[in-house]
Amino acid sequence: MTTRDEYVRKMHAKLDQMNNEIDRLLARSSEIEEAGRQDFARRMEDLRQRRDEARARLEGLRQSSESAWKDIQAGTELAWQAIAEAIDSARQRFKK
Repeated sequence: MTTRDEYVRKMHAKLDQMNNEIDRLLARSSEIEEAGRQDFARRMEDLRQRRDEARARLEGLRQSSESAWKDIQAGTELAWQAIAEAIDSARQRFKK
């Protein structure tokens, strides 16, 4: 069984991975044709918002009591899933 602290560490590692993936996508922004740049900018803004939401949920999880963290965990998992899907979508949309 995973403890809250183990889960928080795991989620921080995931957040770092997602930040790295966002950075990789941003590094490729100069390769995107002019017509796709607005779409790219919207998707990047969506990713940043989702990342910030996940970070806030993670902070709430970290500060939760030992007995309440399981309840918060479900919402945190949904936030991570939404970010992963958004990154995959952006990666597929803007790959060469």
